[in-house]
Amino acid sequence: MTLEVSAKEDVAEGVVALTLVHPTGARLADWTPGSHVELVLPEGTVRHYSLCGNRWDAYTYRIAVLREPQGHGGSAYVHDVLRAGDRVGVGGPRNHFPLVPSERYLFIAGGIGITPLLPMMHQADLLGLEWQLLYGGRSRAAMAFHEELSAAYGERVRIVPQDEYGPLDLASWLGTPRPGTRVYCCGPAPLLAAVEADCSGWPRYSLRTERFTAADQAAPVRDTPFEVDLRRTGRTVTVTPDVSVLDAVRRAGAQVLSSCEQGTCGTCLTPVLQGLPDHRDSILTGHQRAANDCMFLCVSRSCGDRLVLDL
Repeated sequence: MTLEVSAKEDVAEGVVALTLVHPTGARLADWTPGSHVELVLPEGTVRHYSLCGNRWDAYTYRIAVLREPQGHGGSAYVHDVLRAGDRVGVGGPRNHFPLVPSERYLFIAGGIGITPLLPMMHQADLLGLEWQLLYGGRSRAAMAFHEELSAAYGERVRIVPQDEYGPLDLASWLGTPRPGTRVYCCGPAPLLAAVEADCSGWPRYSLRTERFTAADQAAPVRDTPFEVDLRRTGRTVTVTPDVSVLDAVRRAGAQVLSSCEQGTCGTCLTPVLQGLPDHRDSILTGHQRAANDCMFLCVSRSCGDRLVLDL
């Protein structure tokens, strides 16, 4: 769909927030905490941003965009070129980071990783649940939304700028496992790795994370060709080591949506009917991978000689 930028505002050093509306004022699709949309910029760049506004407002989407000096131009375009009144393509919303039911929550954010957690905290607060936020960043000036969070939630929120307090003291927050508590974390890769290590002794499935960039992966399970059967079309495709499953099935005529092609957005999720996938995405949890009933075609491959997909 095509949406219009109704407002653009600076919310921190290097971070702008965009408010998106339908050009005709039409209602937008509903979404749940943890959802993201795909922003399709006029020059063709596609980027994914978490929805961080009020999910009960059916007529606006809000996203926040961090300027990425080492990026490929998408964030620079948003910061330097995009203006209120401009129109952009928007895909989604999609949610691969859902807020699952729990007695209590511990939210941990690093920098722009605060964005998917904002509607989660609002939801937990509406339900009267117990929760806390640990929010770190380079400096207060670079930490989006920290003032409104402190004003709205008081002592539930711990703001930890690194230039004032040093790195987050994760050990004191995560050192003692707490049954009945879900930990949600979003931020840079080093923060996610540290949180995963500190949660290793927690009950299974306590931790859920979201990544903005693909996680490092080991070498594929196999480096030889394998076959992919397309159940709906009756075609069989040979996937060689230098070709992704996504590209191979598309060449055979399968219509599969994709976006990031890095295993981070979730667009190309496809059901697996038979076979054992070699999961290489940064989205599925451990128990989802163990089920082996779906895979992301852009990065994942096969452990065996044959996969059967619902395509």
